[in-house]
Amino acid sequence: MRIGELAARSGLTASRIRFYEASGLIRAVERGANNYREFTPDAVLLLEIITSAQSAGFSLEEIRRLMPPKFDAWRHEELVGALKRKAGEIEALRERLAESLERLHAIIETIETKPEGLSCGDNAKRVMTRFRKEGAPAPKARRASRSRSS
Repeated sequence: MRIGELAARSGLTASRIRFYEASGLIRAVERGANNYREFTPDAVLLLEIITSAQSAGFSLEEIRRLMPPKFDAWRHEELVGALKRKAGEIEALRERLAESLERLHAIIETIETKPEGLSCGDNAKRVMTRFRKEGAPAPKARRASRSRSS
């Protein structure tokens, strides 16, 4: 099939498909006598795999390393290992994001509970001093549960 048909079937633009081809991610390309690209039916599935892998957080280089030279030559153990590593990376990222979110909520709470009559500048100093000394305080609900368990 030609690139226009492949673009229609895959939902990708022709330029994106050309980029994947130039990047070595899809190799199922031949040129006809008229110099048009001809793609095999497997190209649609390969493009779905590439876009799904990107959505899951794989870089193009990671995808390139995992893609088999032929569509039916997947390296099972290598693929499963890469998927497990990526799942671990995503879990670690989720934990870091949760910590960042908790810290931001604590900062917001500290700012919003400024003592009456305190200027914004003095409140900023109060907040920064507190965070330098203590680190991020836990939000109210967590503080209460922590003090009960202590």
